[in-house]
Amino acid sequence: MPRSSETLVPPLGALLRRYREAGEPLSCEPVTQGLLNRGYRLATTRGAYFLKQHLDAPTADRDTISRQHRATQRLHALGLPVAPPLADSAGRTVAVIGGRCYALHPWVDGRHRDGAQLSAGGSRRLGLLLGRVHTCLDQVMEPPPPGEEHESARPEETFRVIGELLRLARARRPRDGFDELAVHRLIQRRRLLAEHVHRRPPPASAAGWVHGDFHPLNLLYRGAEPAAIVDWDRLGVQPRAEEAVRAAAIFFVRPAGELALTKVRAYARDYRRAAGVDADELAAAVHRVWWERLNDFWILRWRYQLDDRRADPQFPAASALVVWWTREYEAVRDAFTG
Repeated sequence: MPRSSETLVPPLGALLRRYREAGEPLSCEPVTQGLLNRGYRLATTRGAYFLKQHLDAPTADRDTISRQHRATQRLHALGLPVAPPLADSAGRTVAVIGGRCYALHPWVDGRHRDGAQLSAGGSRRLGLLLGRVHTCLDQVMEPPPPGEEHESARPEETFRVIGELLRLARARRPRDGFDELAVHRLIQRRRLLAEHVHRRPPPASAAGWVHGDFHPLNLLYRGAEPAAIVDWDRLGVQPRAEEAVRAAAIFFVRPAGELALTKVRAYARDYRRAAGVDADELAAAVHRVWWERLNDFWILRWRYQLDDRRADPQFPAASALVVWWTREYEAVRDAFTG
């Protein structure tokens, strides 16, 4: 698993020589946020840039990155707040140096904001923004392949994963409070899944192009307005309304694991209007994402199977959300569809 927090120095000389107007390097500081790739704030004699080193294996090849870059260039032309990469003197936006892929972007001054920092109006603007992302992607990307189905998680596989993670968590020495919480949540989740195993959703077929990773760390604000949607590495074809539900479950989750449903309702109404998604499609997405969360243990898999603890701080709220969502299922669905 690549670790974006590692501080290997990128090949600045070889990189900047490819750009006529980038200037000479003055400083290059790692950006600590981000789990899959490495990012740097690069200052040169000509200004400030964001330098991205693509490491996440499924999306780190030149062709995939170039497709993402073309998409952001077209979205920018449609007026969406994105930060397309800069082209080098040969017109390329991906630099391959030493077998690694790099891209140079303009530096965007801004800050991240989660749902607690958004007003009702800000929540509506967030839903409107994501709806515009989906409709604009329909304009700039090729039509998604017809008839492709998206299977939901298989509970028998989830039970197997729970058993393996329980074994690893119980064997951890010395055990700490996180391990105790992990064991508690795994046992609780096994019971919940057994109670609701009959509610596995059928395959979804309504799909479109989506950002793929729309959450607070991938959206920069300048004041109350979005300044840039970043990190398009997961651009792909998925049931689009599911992205709206996943994003809300990250933006609007409270520390104890509840969703701020008043803000969710405001966000979802403007998303539906902007994206042309009806209540039935969003209700189906709510059910599928609830099921996805019920079966998902990526944070624990990182910790116990990959020995990677960077996502640990997300676990208390994320694991509590599944329990709360199951108990308040109808209220959550109504907030997205009402």
